[in-house]
Amino acid sequence: MSRNTDATACTLRTRQIDQYSPCRAIVRSNNLPKLPVPPLQQTCVRYLASLEPLISEEEMTHTHKLMDEFLRPGGVGERLQKSLERRARKTENWLTDWWMQSSYLDSRMPVAMYTSPGVVLPKMHLQDRQGQMRFAAKLIAGVLDFKSMIDSDTLPVEYLGGKPLCMDQYYQVLSSCRIPGPKRDTVVNYAIGKTPPTHITVVHNFQFFVLDVYNSDGSPLTVDQLYVQLEKIWNSSLQTNKEPVGILTSNHRNTWGKAYNNLIKDKTNKESVRSIQKSIFTVCLDAPKPRVSDEMYFNKVAAQMLHGGGSRWNSGNRWFDKTLQFIIGEDGSCGLTYEHAPAEGPPIVFLVDHVVDYMKRSEMVRTPMIPLSMPQKLRFNITPEIKKDIEKAKQNMNIMVHDLDVRVLNFTHYGRKFPKSHKMSPDAFIQMALQLAYYRMYQTCCPTYESTSLRMFKLGRTEAVRSTTTESLQFTKAMDDPSKHVQNSEKAALLEKAIKFLFPCDQAIHGQGIERHMLGLKMIAIEDLTSLPEIFMDTSFAVASHFNLYTSQVGSKTDCVMCLGPMVPDGYGICYNPMDDHINFAVTAFNSCEETNATKLSQFLEDSLLDMKTLLEQVSKTQ
Repeated sequence: MSRNTDATACTLRTRQIDQYSPCRAIVRSNNLPKLPVPPLQQTCVRYLASLEPLISEEEMTHTHKLMDEFLRPGGVGERLQKSLERRARKTENWLTDWWMQSSYLDSRMPVAMYTSPGVVLPKMHLQDRQGQMRFAAKLIAGVLDFKSMIDSDTLPVEYLGGKPLCMDQYYQVLSSCRIPGPKRDTVVNYAIGKTPPTHITVVHNFQFFVLDVYNSDGSPLTVDQLYVQLEKIWNSSLQTNKEPVGILTSNHRNTWGKAYNNLIKDKTNKESVRSIQKSIFTVCLDAPKPRVSDEMYFNKVAAQMLHGGGSRWNSGNRWFDKTLQFIIGEDGSCGLTYEHAPAEGPPIVFLVDHVVDYMKRSEMVRTPMIPLSMPQKLRFNITPEIKKDIEKAKQNMNIMVHDLDVRVLNFTHYGRKFPKSHKMSPDAFIQMALQLAYYRMYQTCCPTYESTSLRMFKLGRTEAVRSTTTESLQFTKAMDDPSKHVQNSEKAALLEKAIKFLFPCDQAIHGQGIERHMLGLKMIAIEDLTSLPEIFMDTSFAVASHFNLYTSQVGSKTDCVMCLGPMVPDGYGICYNPMDDHINFAVTAFNSCEETNATKLSQFLEDSLLDMKTLLEQVSKTQ
């Protein structure tokens, strides 16, 4: 049930990625350095240091012995390191294929909730379904405007510290789809070919339509044209008794793989599935959900973005394998979910920011007076066996929906400007608040995963930073010292020290992290050796890799909330978007685990953020 994914690479603690160049996006993979293989001794020393706050002295002694054996001259560690270095010389990026394989395509868990994040956009005040159609038309036009930069190779290249970042992922999110397999999935990008797709798919009332979004002269449809076409789709899909074929994509991957092969035996079904897979993206026009209080609204919408709310609501109004699905509810709820395998969060967030900015502009394009053909309704022949698969998928989805608890915390007391005013990194400050909240709830620390970017390197994806350190544990213990002997000045100094010791983020960005290097050594061992080295079979390795806190910062200009499921059954998934004067958090946990509680952790998190602010203000007054 565990998984290993990154919703979005963290915004750098020391520097924001805020430089763009209008030059052509050839920099997306060319002229960039290859991802290095870090020195073996360096990684092993840092790995042992990361274990210190998490395991007992006895376990540490045992792990040191295993590490000494692993590192002995001419031993297994040295052999694996040399094999990894050879792989690095022969490939564009020694990690990327393994990362895709081990974290996504080999995973057999459902993509909904387990690997696919959701994004909640600010609520739209839509008066009626016409408002929903108009909003959807503008959103589609905004995405096509983004696509024009992809097609013309004029996407601005991002820079960090004067160095260009790999833009390759931005070219993977449109016209791509995950394809289920019996043991391993694949991802196909249909934009690469002689005839790239010119249509999107729109789904309403569980019925899928092909909507061509370009005129015969190659120009994109205007907002008015899109609105007319969406109205046609709406009117053609008023029946709600259709079988929700899309819910099949929410199933366990092996189960879906078998159902998929069964589904596409029929020629009509195969053509309909291919049309969905090849589309540029999907737009889900959702039915309104039951009204809830303002306090519960964002919790429910975040859940809707992750899974659709169950078979009675909108879970069948999806094709979860599609890389990009924009979701627009008749009640004004809107956002998206994305299948994670082709890309991390930055291209998604960049696209969202672009679309939101685009939608604020007034539409000045003159609409051609050309009648448009009716969007094509995709047909499915439902055999008794397929019907049985759909019923099974409904049951499984409803179990998952009831199991996932989602809590959105809009922390309004301050934002990223406050820690900056105390010369502290906002990201590291929030990470310490998460450490404190967890410690207060459980009286212990836990392995914590925070993603960061490897895009300084060709085809770079992510590295993981282990945010739990000896220094963070010292700070969390001091904050609630029962003896009351620890002075505020000492607590503040420990906080500063803990933030300073989150330096692995900077190392990781430059390709010197430990997590992916250890993965590489393990993967080489699986390929080259008859048995895994004991260091990877060690209890400490399993403990340190069981990330109870799976965290990710969303560096968006838009006041959005990103959310994702926990990485482990007894853990939490936590996304946060720090704005200048407030912070949006989404916390998820599984109800089936008695030890976790998303609401409770959210409360501890709010208290921790407030207490840390009070601490720094009190210390500042006495200085």
